[in-house]
Amino acid sequence: MAVLTFSDKEAFGKVMAVDTATVRVAATDVEQLRGLQVNRLVALQSSKPGQHLIGLVQKIVRLARDEEAELDEAQNGSEKSSGEENMVRIALVGTLMARKGNIRDQFRRTLESVPEIDALCFKLEGEQLTRFMQVISKTDKSGPVPLSLGHYTLDENAEAFIDGNRFFQRHAVLVGSTGSGKSWTTARLLEQAAALPSANVVLFDIHGEYSNITVKGIRHLRIAGPSDLGKPSSADVLFMPFWLLTYDLLIGMLIDRSDQNAPNQAAVVSKAVVEGKRKYLTDGNHTDVLAEFTSDSPIPFSFDELMNELGRLNEEMVAGARSGTEKQGDFFGKLSRLMARLENRRSDRRQGFMFQPPAECSVFDWLPTFCQRLMHPSSSLDDGGGVKAIDCSEVPSDLLPLVLATLARLIFSVQQWVPKESRHPIAIICEEAHLYMPAHPVGMTAQDGAVDVFARIGKEGRKYGVALVVVSQRPSEVNRTVLSQCNNFIALRLTNAEDQSVIQRLLPDSLGGFADLLPILDTGEAIVVGDASLLPSRIRIAEPTNKPASGTIPFWDEWSKESIPDVVPQAVHALRCQNQDAVAPKPTT
Repeated sequence: MAVLTFSDKEAFGKVMAVDTATVRVAATDVEQLRGLQVNRLVALQSSKPGQHLIGLVQKIVRLARDEEAELDEAQNGSEKSSGEENMVRIALVGTLMARKGNIRDQFRRTLESVPEIDALCFKLEGEQLTRFMQVISKTDKSGPVPLSLGHYTLDENAEAFIDGNRFFQRHAVLVGSTGSGKSWTTARLLEQAAALPSANVVLFDIHGEYSNITVKGIRHLRIAGPSDLGKPSSADVLFMPFWLLTYDLLIGMLIDRSDQNAPNQAAVVSKAVVEGKRKYLTDGNHTDVLAEFTSDSPIPFSFDELMNELGRLNEEMVAGARSGTEKQGDFFGKLSRLMARLENRRSDRRQGFMFQPPAECSVFDWLPTFCQRLMHPSSSLDDGGGVKAIDCSEVPSDLLPLVLATLARLIFSVQQWVPKESRHPIAIICEEAHLYMPAHPVGMTAQDGAVDVFARIGKEGRKYGVALVVVSQRPSEVNRTVLSQCNNFIALRLTNAEDQSVIQRLLPDSLGGFADLLPILDTGEAIVVGDASLLPSRIRIAEPTNKPASGTIPFWDEWSKESIPDVVPQAVHALRCQNQDAVAPKPTT
């Protein structure tokens, strides 16, 4: 049985104008016109046999004609109109083919023909819609393990698949206001990926809300917090020593650009870092690296030696013009504020993951092991899987762009140097992306450097098998260059007008009307558009096995309880100790 079978009397109108991928249809059946809805599917006759063109209703217009127009028609002898004009604007989205080679009933996102003038147009509903959505599901269900998001809102019996290859190859954006189901959708993607035997995904979990996802294939890591300092190393704790930073990121973190001595400080630090790395390589007899390293090379160097060199220059006296006299050196007294700032960073336990790492992090062979834990897909490493969820909840907010940019750059750089034939693809899911790839960096070199890293991955990542999935509740605050490189969009409910306009600008012109649905989507309902989606669709995301701890607290229910425990003293003690597990002492009387 053919997927679509229509009789001429079922048509609601005829094509009256064709403009590239947009068609205007004059509605001849007023009763059927009343049943049409914007963003619903319709089918049009094709000039090729065995094909139907599929379109989305963009606009429905019913206008009463004025008396002057009717008088002109009468005077010109033209046929008298009904006094009304009914017009439907339709965006063509693809072609349904009864047969393509040996394959029956296939939908393709291409227009092999355009409808002719007076071609009939039909509504897709009932059994016709069900059969068509089944074709979509079957066509999208490609590969050995398809990527399933949920079910189509148009037909709940049709499972919604997207092309997993194209979703990650072309980068993706996942957006939604607080409470719209954004974390739920991310968890669904993680679970789908974790089910694959060689999945390779890194999630930047900014608030630790995915720590309760315990499905097989997900490995939980976290950036070390103050309570981890001085303890034996653990397989799930990541230290990120300062020497991993590139020159630009390091200078952005250490140098205060508002300081009048900032240029001198940057020059001194740059030279001292290069000399520190050269000394490390020389002492370790790493001659092969010594000949080629740069200030950006991830090579350990001593922070103590850096401080000693700064102190020497800050107090240096040099020979004066007259014999036997001395004068202050070029940097005398100009590095005091820099040294104080560096000492404060080193002594701050919140930044201990960077400035107080274990001694093993200064060993030359530490970095390959670190990268292997970060990038290797095999579940044989540690006791986890190929999806690595990195809890960044204890990272200070001012260091977050530095830390995540360093991780992303490290992944991208290592992937570049893997031989092409051995390269295994990896995806980076960037939760709360607006925090570290902002649209307008506020004059901070660290933020600028982070944006540059993610923008480069967006532009070049596909060549090296590195994908970006940008997740944010405020797309208007995410860097435009990064967003422009993403060709797949999963948009949940967005209530802010600026955020809606950003998504509307990113959508193809013919689908811009989809943005009008953004403020009225239900929780867990999304608009999916892009290279990975065969049909621009409204999809209800399936419930993940483990829901993330997204922090949505039932205020009214909690306020309705008769009594609550007094946890404030314990929280104050944990704040002072910078340790969630610290036990507060009993109060003294």
